[in-house]
Amino acid sequence: MSASQRIFSSLILPSRSPSSSVFKSPTSLSLLLRYSPFCYLSFSRSISCFIMPQNQGKLGHREQRWKEKPGNEMTPLAMEGVSAVVAETVTNKLGGLSISENGGQTHLSSQPLQFGTGHLAMQGPAQGEKTIWKPNSYGTISGATAVGVESVSAEKAEVAIQGSATETAGTKRSIDSLSKLFKGNLLENFNVDNSTYTLAQIRATFYPKFENEKSDQEIRLLMIEMVSKGLATLEVSLKHSGSLFMYAGNEGGAYAKNSFGNIYTAVGVFVLGRMFREAWGTKAAEKQAEFNDFLEKSRMCISMELVTAVLGDHGQRPRDDYVVVTAVTELGNGKPKFYSTPQLITFCRKWRLPTNHVWLFSTRKSVTSFFAAYDALCEEGTATSVCKALDEVADISIPGSKDHINVQGEILEGLVARIVSPESVKHMEEVLIDYPPPTADGAGLDMGPSLREICAANRSDEKQQIKALLQNVGSSFCPDHLDWYGNESGDAHSRNADRSVLSKFLQSHPADFSTTKLQEMIRLMREKRFPAAFKCYHNFHKVDSVSNDNLFYKMVIHVHSDSAFRRYQKEMRHKPGLWPLYRGFFVDINLFKASKEKVAEKVKCNNTNVGNFNGSVAISGEDDLADDDRHLMIKLKFLTYKLRTFLIRNGLSVLFKDGPAAYKAYYLRQMKNWGTSAEKQRELSKMLDEWAVYIRRKYGNKQLSSSTYLSEAEPFLEQYAKRSPQNQALIGSAGNLIRTEEFSAIVDGGVDEEGDLATEREAVPTSPMPSVVDTIQKHQGLIVFFPGIPGCAKSALCKELLNARGLGGDRPVQNLMGDLIKGKYWQKVADECRRTPYSIILADKNAPNEEVWRQIENMCHGTRASAVPVVPDSEGTDSNPFSLDALAVFMFRVLQRVNHPGNLDKSSPNAGYVLLMFYQLYEGKSRKDFEDELVDRFGSLVKMPLLKSDRSPLPDPVRSILEEGINLYNLHTRTHGRLESTKGTYTKEWAEWEKQLRETLFGNAEYLNSIQVQFDFAVQQVLEQLRKIAKGEYIAPTIERRKLGTIAFAAVSLPEAEIRSLLDKLAEKNLKVKAFLEDKHMEGSLKKAHVTLAHKRSHGVAAVAGYGVFLHRKVPVELTALLFTDKMAAFEVQLGSVDDETIDSKNQWPHVTIWTGEGVAPKEANLLPQLLSEGKATQVEINPPVTVSGPLEFY
Repeated sequence: MSASQRIFSSLILPSRSPSSSVFKSPTSLSLLLRYSPFCYLSFSRSISCFIMPQNQGKLGHREQRWKEKPGNEMTPLAMEGVSAVVAETVTNKLGGLSISENGGQTHLSSQPLQFGTGHLAMQGPAQGEKTIWKPNSYGTISGATAVGVESVSAEKAEVAIQGSATETAGTKRSIDSLSKLFKGNLLENFNVDNSTYTLAQIRATFYPKFENEKSDQEIRLLMIEMVSKGLATLEVSLKHSGSLFMYAGNEGGAYAKNSFGNIYTAVGVFVLGRMFREAWGTKAAEKQAEFNDFLEKSRMCISMELVTAVLGDHGQRPRDDYVVVTAVTELGNGKPKFYSTPQLITFCRKWRLPTNHVWLFSTRKSVTSFFAAYDALCEEGTATSVCKALDEVADISIPGSKDHINVQGEILEGLVARIVSPESVKHMEEVLIDYPPPTADGAGLDMGPSLREICAANRSDEKQQIKALLQNVGSSFCPDHLDWYGNESGDAHSRNADRSVLSKFLQSHPADFSTTKLQEMIRLMREKRFPAAFKCYHNFHKVDSVSNDNLFYKMVIHVHSDSAFRRYQKEMRHKPGLWPLYRGFFVDINLFKASKEKVAEKVKCNNTNVGNFNGSVAISGEDDLADDDRHLMIKLKFLTYKLRTFLIRNGLSVLFKDGPAAYKAYYLRQMKNWGTSAEKQRELSKMLDEWAVYIRRKYGNKQLSSSTYLSEAEPFLEQYAKRSPQNQALIGSAGNLIRTEEFSAIVDGGVDEEGDLATEREAVPTSPMPSVVDTIQKHQGLIVFFPGIPGCAKSALCKELLNARGLGGDRPVQNLMGDLIKGKYWQKVADECRRTPYSIILADKNAPNEEVWRQIENMCHGTRASAVPVVPDSEGTDSNPFSLDALAVFMFRVLQRVNHPGNLDKSSPNAGYVLLMFYQLYEGKSRKDFEDELVDRFGSLVKMPLLKSDRSPLPDPVRSILEEGINLYNLHTRTHGRLESTKGTYTKEWAEWEKQLRETLFGNAEYLNSIQVQFDFAVQQVLEQLRKIAKGEYIAPTIERRKLGTIAFAAVSLPEAEIRSLLDKLAEKNLKVKAFLEDKHMEGSLKKAHVTLAHKRSHGVAAVAGYGVFLHRKVPVELTALLFTDKMAAFEVQLGSVDDETIDSKNQWPHVTIWTGEGVAPKEANLLPQLLSEGKATQVEINPPVTVSGPLEFY
């Protein structure tokens, strides 16, 4: 029985003793109807009569079972429809219930139940009729149906309701718990004491988001090495372009990436339900109910990529709405266990759920061929070309249930490659034999209205669309709508719980190990101030179990920034016992009071319930690598997708807000970050400039919506692609636009659930620094700013720079001191840039975080100035760009100041606290991350020397006082946020620490003075770097990025000197050769001398990729003859072996082209054997053949 049905049973059934008489009068009947939700419904005369037996349940509650009286027939499908309506009505009307305690038996008659204008079918198919899938209801409720209640005699009654005194008590308890729950009294009165426990269980989650420490190229090499040694297999899957959707059963819940109970999850449930209909046909309702029961009993969650055209544009509007299962997770009562891919496919084929296209690479040859194939296709690959190439080079290819080309289109977002168990190939082969692809029993059946039709018919608001979708799902799959309608009746039913849930959860004793680990995670994230929220909601599915001492909630762990995952990863390296930080993280929380014995009994019972359920797929340790939290993974995206989502869609705000120049700077920086080839950068720049003019001319200053950008972009790209084959390759695929304006889902507040409309860092406009302009031109301004900490000597440095000669040439230099400027400082800097656009501005103010850096970037866009960050040089720590040594020096300098204009000097009572506050603003970034980000944003970085490299270690007293201050700061901010240290509960502790800080630093003054470099030396170093930048002589530090291969062909490169030497020897021996070489200029050709092995245009991507296993290896090449005409010349060659494997060329005539005449393409040398046979070419044998060696490379 669903939660709504249980609530219905306990709330509307008046209870009497077994001997109670039935209702005899219409008055009694009217009282019952007046206080029950049935006043909103009318029932068909054909609905069965039910009797509630007196079965005693656990904890004093009665186990309620409906018994059908004989003589009435009703199909299960029809009954489900009634249950759904009853459940929804009860859910919607809980707040207004008042129960009459007049017991008895009531007889009533009413009109047939209606959905909109259609009657609910109550009969099954007649004997001999063909069974056709018919959903419970389609369409939407167009309005409230007026229902009249007749006063009838007992003789005409068709429904009997019986109860007991015990049930009356249960009903009253249920109503009381609801009232307290919605009014918030329960939580307010729930005090944490020594008998308070909490039980937390993960309810839904997806794989952890792990950022690789190494570069993509290093990860590739490590993957290849592991596969080559037989330690692992490389698994590659398609990345469908959609949003994360997780499902844990009806009561377990449906979840999007960071939310539940909204349009995203309603769409997900509808599409998943439709997948069951397509797969199971007339058995769908039965299988949907079984699936819900299975997930809930075994505490499992399935994660899917939800691909639909109704939730906003990605790279291409899909042709169909569908899901693909990407993870199956056993949640149990501990750390989640993710199924390996063979287990996932087994699970999905048993339930007939859609699976992804997967390839396995288990040998060195196949895995190197895979990466080579990607490099050959990364800038122009589409679904067809990519799948074809991978099918040819993989050891095993398992096609997906949904063909990407048919359901989504040619534009492919990318591939996900990860290291899995070396046994995966064997297990996969067994699975493919034991579980062949399932049939689709629903093919050809009427599925009812589609997702797009339902959304199109319900355009008034989001709630209407949600209601229509859930009603169309059917009650077998979605028997109640509690997660969506918990707050439908007003504030009293708001799902949001008080914030104190989190604090009480952390203060309570953990009931089991799982709860302990979850508390540990949350405490750490709060202590470190990770950018994440912990949102708590009422758990309406547990409303019957709520009491004063037993509360239930749902928690959503919403990570706001990818930086949180990177920081958490670092914490895990220091604390190996930490559980991972998952994507899509939802937790069920139970706060309760009990004795230790009762707690142990409850936990044991909970574990037994899950452990005793035997799932359909046994989990073994054989594929542990698939579940290893540290497994290697790499995402490989395609340029044809990125140009749409990142360059066009995410660039819209820059284009319309800051103009075409800023947009050009934005897309050039993006392509540079990706390592896009120079040729593609030129082609894309031409196309994007044209796009900018086109869309600005059409829309003026009104920005095109990101969620429907393809309505304009797709026709533009289609027309652009038609101009030339080169344009077609650049675009990938365009045309067949699906119009979404009439059926897009309505998302309140413009929420982007998947979070990719403004991907962290990627969508941030970047300033046109040396990566865009090679030098800072005289007509451009320069902003020198300081990402530092008070005490880093920026003001003293600015004074020196102001008086330095030759810094600005003939450009004015001005200093804007932050402590002397009132109002918005950075706005003042922007005003000065506009007023004197050619000047150099020294921004004498600390610029400690990304928010300030973004302001400076925007300033550069608006004024065409460039910006240069100047930072104190420091080794930093794992989580902060400044070491404790640097912090000690900064504090020491500040505490020696007098009459500081910003009042931060020796007389400041909280000077130490202020510096700790600045220091913590950088927390979470290592020194490398800090410098790389500044270079990435601004194209340059100036380092100001600070500490001597040969200094002795920081004295223990200094280190201890700083660490004590950091701990106190963390404690203070957890309690009071940004409240000053002179206020709050730790005032005395701060005063004592500030006193000890001064004593410790001045007690070590000699040391702190000795470790600093001379200030004059630091100034000269900064000046020298700034002058180089101003003159365009500066070379930005290299940021490690994987360079895209853009492979065209594979070849063996030959040494120029050895080829030249051979030609000279041949000329000495052969007059024809001597005469031929006399007037030939071969320098350019000989520098590029190579033997082409395969070309992707002529031989295919897989042929080129197949040489990946020999990449960078030396290949012996025998030169056997020289062939030439007056237009070309080439050596005939025979290729040798590498590791006893002969290297074969795909060319019919392997050769080295050494010269071609003007206007003759090098490929024409392939005709030399034919010309020789026709007597039009000369051949000179090389006897004995000469062997040279060269590396095999991709070009």
